[in-house]
Amino acid sequence: MEYSEKQLAIINAAEKLFALRGFDGASVRDIAHEADVNVAMISYYFGSKEKLMEAVFEERTNNIRLKVENLLQNEGISHLQKVNILIDDYVDKFIHQQEFHKIMIREQMIEKDTPIAGLIHELKKKNLESITKLIEDGQASGSFKKNIDIVLMMTTLVGTVCQMITSQHFYRKVNKLEYMTEIEFQKHMRKTLSVHLKNLFKQILTNEA
Repeated sequence: MEYSEKQLAIINAAEKLFALRGFDGASVRDIAHEADVNVAMISYYFGSKEKLMEAVFEERTNNIRLKVENLLQNEGISHLQKVNILIDDYVDKFIHQQEFHKIMIREQMIEKDTPIAGLIHELKKKNLESITKLIEDGQASGSFKKNIDIVLMMTTLVGTVCQMITSQHFYRKVNKLEYMTEIEFQKHMRKTLSVHLKNLFKQILTNEA
């Protein structure tokens, strides 16, 4: 759905505080203060803190689902090109939505059966279904190997990007990249991750050297 400017301000404030304090630690009053709105407005727009978290998930994940669906229907590019586009999208999404992925990591580590855990499960399930279809289409055409562990493959993608972002200050220091501006380093990190993952997935998926 399309959100108004005021709703997006609330969603952005909620994302920031959920990432910083966790879902339980961020109160509706804190979110209202961060967004510079009154508490009643959050209730009016979203109904509850749980529904607000759902809105955060919807806003941050809708584009990637649409992108995968469009890729599945695009017959003008190869299956490996589709995977490469998907890798670029995941890298971009993680780099530009670092607070959202802090929420994902934090909530998954809690290991509780909560509404947030349910949202994460459904998100991962839907993404896996779409990506499985993409890989199976490549296998049916002979472009990809058989017997690919798609869950492990996606774990490799997400885990590599998450680890790079989490340890980016260490990576920057050991590679003597402190001279870069933050924007320059983010671009460098995106390019490095993209090239590395595309090479890795080419080895995983195809018989090409």
